[in-house]
Amino acid sequence: MSKVFKIIPTTQHYDWGKHGHLSKVYQLAVSSQIPAFQQLDESKPYAELWMGTHPTSPSHVLCSSSSSPPKLSDYLKDHPDLVGKAVADKFSDGSEGNLPFLFKVLSIQKALSIQTHPDKPTAEKLHAERPDIYKDPHHKPELALALTPFRALCGFQALPKIAINLQNSPELTSLIPPTILDVFRQAAQTNGDGGGCTPEAKQALRDLFAAIMTAPKGDITNAVRKLVERYQTDSTEVPIERALVLRLNEQFPDDIGVLCVFLLNHVTLQPGEAIFLSAGEPHAYVEGDIIECMANSDNVIRAGLTPKLIDVPNLVAGLTYVPDEPERHRVIPTSFPASSESLNSKLYDPPIDEFSVVQIKLQNTEETHPPISGPSIVVVVQGMGRVQWQGDSLDIKCGDVFFIGAETSVNFGVEGEQELVMYRAYVAA
Repeated sequence: MSKVFKIIPTTQHYDWGKHGHLSKVYQLAVSSQIPAFQQLDESKPYAELWMGTHPTSPSHVLCSSSSSPPKLSDYLKDHPDLVGKAVADKFSDGSEGNLPFLFKVLSIQKALSIQTHPDKPTAEKLHAERPDIYKDPHHKPELALALTPFRALCGFQALPKIAINLQNSPELTSLIPPTILDVFRQAAQTNGDGGGCTPEAKQALRDLFAAIMTAPKGDITNAVRKLVERYQTDSTEVPIERALVLRLNEQFPDDIGVLCVFLLNHVTLQPGEAIFLSAGEPHAYVEGDIIECMANSDNVIRAGLTPKLIDVPNLVAGLTYVPDEPERHRVIPTSFPASSESLNSKLYDPPIDEFSVVQIKLQNTEETHPPISGPSIVVVVQGMGRVQWQGDSLDIKCGDVFFIGAETSVNFGVEGEQELVMYRAYVAA
């Protein structure tokens, strides 16, 4: 049993993905030279690369001697030392061999849904009621780390900002009953941000959001069309809202998600910047390529900007309604390992137990990572090199995905002149 070995990820072809070579997912699949990826279709959207044990689309172990490579979950079940007893005990869900995280690469051309993810009690309830839609009983906190410039909507804007948007957008206020609107405006005057937001103010935000999201379809269509017509004829300086409204309406005409531009924070990340979204945070990814890591779940509650099932009641019921500045969602990296002064590896460590992510960048150098008490998955997004451990080694290149077992010290080195760039997701007990 090797402590380090390559695995075969899977690709997802959702319609919001970038097509062919424009997609980072496609580029990695082509570079990997895995036989299963040699019949790639340039005309298809390559939206996601999945790396993990989720049963919806599990990874397999790359075995040169087998025509039927085993699922990673089965291999880990047969070799529990690779996960480690402490991690297995801490995150046991009744099924051996599962990792507590799911690692992905996303390539986004078209906005992917106004959505949230349930907390654990809600996930268990939804899975019991609708297992065809909500595929597992797990929560899904997630980290998005930019590979290219990336835009998203995340979390509710501070109440005063929403109040200004309402004042400037009569098309939106036409959907809100006057009593709800008056209560919200009063709350916005006395609550500047989430840190000082009272329960009454959160309720006012919830009532406002629910009124908009549950407005009659005909009223929503009229509001969006009037707004778009005004923006198309407005010759004044282009605000962010105007550009985003027109872009989203072009992708999803007359959709309620277009109006969420006035309620949610706008975030633009440069490569290396990251945001974290815990359960109950509304968000929508707009465009760009990212590394994404989440708890081992595929649960999404959607309410707009999607051809998939829309579940407004459960979305409205499950949100936290914390209005704040977008900086609340940012994850600031630190050195990895913590004792190291090296700038080569950066740790993105969100406030949850299921995962952390390390960005590794090496050029004309090498770096050793100490043992971690749990398992890791690493994806190589640029360059080529090698990984060494316990007297053994493995050549790696762009597109490769490999597993590192628990309690394994590894040394990464570069081959050639190009910078070696990798992302490592791991869990520790």
